[in-house]
This record gives sequence, structure tokens and C-alpha cells, in this order.
Amino acid sequence: MQCSSANCCKRTCHHTKKNPAHPNSRWSELDVVILLGTMGHVLSLGASSFIEEEHQTWYFLVNTLCLALCHEIYRNCFLGDDCEPRRCSHRERGFVNTAPALQDGSIGHDELEPHRASKSPTSLNTLRGWEKWMAMASPWVILTCCRLLRSLNQTGVQWAHRPDLGHWLTSSDHKAELSVLAALSLIMIFALVQRRCSLTSKVAMALGLLGVYCYRAAIGNVLFPWQRDSKDISKGLIEARFVHVFVLGILFTGTKDLLKSQVIAADFTIKTVGLWEIYSGLVLLAALLFRPHNLPVLVFSLLIQTIMTKFIWKPLRHDAAEITVMHYWFGQAFFYFQGNSNNIATVDISAGFVGLDTYVEVPAVFLTAFATFAGPVLWASHLVSFLSSETSSGSALSHACFCYALICSFPVSAYIILVTSLRYHLFIWSVFSPKLLYEGMHILITAAICVFFTAMDQTNTKS
Repeated sequence: MQCSSANCCKRTCHHTKKNPAHPNSRWSELDVVILLGTMGHVLSLGASSFIEEEHQTWYFLVNTLCLALCHEIYRNCFLGDDCEPRRCSHRERGFVNTAPALQDGSIGHDELEPHRASKSPTSLNTLRGWEKWMAMASPWVILTCCRLLRSLNQTGVQWAHRPDLGHWLTSSDHKAELSVLAALSLIMIFALVQRRCSLTSKVAMALGLLGVYCYRAAIGNVLFPWQRDSKDISKGLIEARFVHVFVLGILFTGTKDLLKSQVIAADFTIKTVGLWEIYSGLVLLAALLFRPHNLPVLVFSLLIQTIMTKFIWKPLRHDAAEITVMHYWFGQAFFYFQGNSNNIATVDISAGFVGLDTYVEVPAVFLTAFATFAGPVLWASHLVSFLSSETSSGSALSHACFCYALICSFPVSAYIILVTSLRYHLFIWSVFSPKLLYEGMHILITAAICVFFTAMDQTNTKS
């Protein structure tokens, strides 16, 4: 009886593949979640209460995305690829739409492979042992991390008065606990970032993270093990500038590798290492600017990126558009995990004075903007590094650039129309106008990110 049922299932799947009346669907459950989530977020911008509590919208969207990924992983594990048209669609599209390239014949077989390590399609069925179990557990691990981050910083308006873990850590009675947490977070940051850096960048990253802790100890936020009080408090200028030197050094090393791969057409791995080193330099700068109790936000961001890269994006072979939207959603969620909101009062102005003795306009504006939008910037930088390391075809980056610009500009365009129509609203100055300022700054950062996308696309085209 079981054998006949299995044979019937095989015949049904085989008939479905050959039957032209049932073509492969271009829309999956994940695509529907992305579309409905994006449209729902745009529509929510017309209500003042949803703007004040926008972090709840992004938390809900990220949780829903994790559940959709969980459904896709379990379906792939238990049903396999034979009866699933979506898997065929992923293999056909890969990271990009390569049909025009095939017609031109200008791109070889190696360049069409999304994964350079293997020419055979990667699937969850190829994972064995603990890797397959980790792939099945990865959405729940990400959900757990997001739930822990929600308890770290209360933001918004309605629940902002409630005590959170961040307030408990920043109190003077728990400075020892904060010191231990900051030290462990810096160690985890180094462990998660150094794996793809060059030896020079690894040393610079280690010394830079050590300088971050020394800077926080100098200004009295944390304690050294041999320090019992905080009497010797200073501005920490030497320690902060020490870290700034290593940040610039890592960024310079990454930029040098990018130029080397473009000018002399060096090995493809040099470019991927260069992009990762630029990303590592931004991570080190974020670790310097974040307050000690917010360092776990950076750790969980790196951890989620690592988990999704190894157990979700690579095995499931999502295309560039889906990966771009996921990066954008998580970047927005981590913007609020930092404790930000649509209120100007949540901007950390002190980040603009790290390493500065007096107010200098350009560095202060840059440091404040980066500290505020570190979540979206780091996730966008990781997107460039991931797509560049997974495919040698520049069309993936150009496609991702278009999707990223579209998904960022669409809410801004809709919000400008909504604000114009609601210009006589009672909360126009207290709710809608600050949100408009945030969106304006966000669109400027998006433009800079798209310029970086375009530069990397040109590098791929020339190489």
C-alpha cells in the first residue's frame, strides 16, 4: 500500500512537470509575504499611532519573514525538490536573471554559477548531520535573538516608560555586569568578523576592539578588572583616536584590494576580501560609537547575518531581489533595536564627539548619522559583500541596487504624499515632521549605498 502511494506521488509529480497547463509559478509564499509586508508598511505611514510605534511594524514583519523561511526550509527538507516547482525556479534564476546573457553568449558557464565553490546546485538535501539540523533550527534561533533584542531597548511612545535591560545595565549599581557584557560582546564581534579578513586586518581589528574597551573605561562607562572605582575619568581622546586609526587602516586596506582587483584584474578572492574588510572597518566604527549596553545589538546582527548566510541564503538559493529585501527589513529592524525611534530625542548626539576635543561640523555630522543608521548601513554593506562573493556576474549587484533603491524610495514617495495631505493634522509637527526628517536622511544614505553598489557593479564589469 505504501509503495503504491509513493509510486502515485511520483507519477503525479512527473505529470505536473510535463503538463503545460501547470507552469512553474513565479510567486512563492516568501514573495507574497514580502509584497504584502511592504504594502502594509507603506499604508501604515498614514496613521500617527503607527508612526510612533513603527518599531512594532518592523518587528512583526521580521518575525513573519522568519516564519515564512521556516516553512520554506521544512518544505524543502521533508518534501524535497521533485514535487516543488519553486526549487526549479530558484535554480533557473539563481541570483540573477541570466536569460539575456545566455542569448548574447558573452558569459561563460562559470560566471552563471551563483556559488563559486561548487558547480552543482546547493540544496538542503546536500546538508548532512548537524548542518541540516542547524538549517531547520536557524529561523527559531533568529526569532530568539530578535526577542532578546526587544527586551534590551524600549522605544516608541506607548511603552517607552517601561524599564528595560538597557536601563538596568546603565545604572551605576551594575557597572561590573555591564563591563563583563561589553568585554564578551567585543570578543564575539572579533570572532564573527575576523574569519574572512587578512592577517593584517585581523591584528588591526583585535587592537581596535581592545581600544574600544579602553575608551569606554577611560570615560567611566565600564571598569577594568583591576579598577575598583571611576575616579580617573577623562574624555578618552587618545583611546578613541587610537581606534579611529585602525578603522581608517582597515578601510584603506579594503579599498586598496578593491582597486587592485579592478586595475590589474587580480584574483576574484582579492575583491571579496576587500569588500569584507570594508565591512569589518564599519563594524569596528560602530563598536566604537555604540554605547556599551548596545554592543549586544551589534553581536546579534553579525550572528544573524552569519546564520542566514550559511543556513538560509546559500542552501535555499534565493535570488538577488529576495536577499535584498531581507537585508533591508533586518536593517530597519536593527535601527529600532538600537533604541531609535521616529522622535528626534532618541538621537545619540554624544556619538558625534567621539575622538573630538571640540565640535567639528563635518566629522560630528558623519559620526552621528552613522551611529544612528548603523543598522541599515551595516546590513546594506553585508549585502554587497555577500552578492559579490557568491557570484562573479555584475548583474546581481545591479539588480540588487535597483531593488534596494526601489524598496527605499517607495515608502518615502508615499509618505511625502501622505504628509502633504495631512499637513493640517493635529500631530503634524510632533509626529509626521520628525518622521519626514528621518526619511530624508535615510534616502541620502540610500543614495550613497546605491553609489557604492554601482561602483562595485562597474568593477565586476571591467574585471
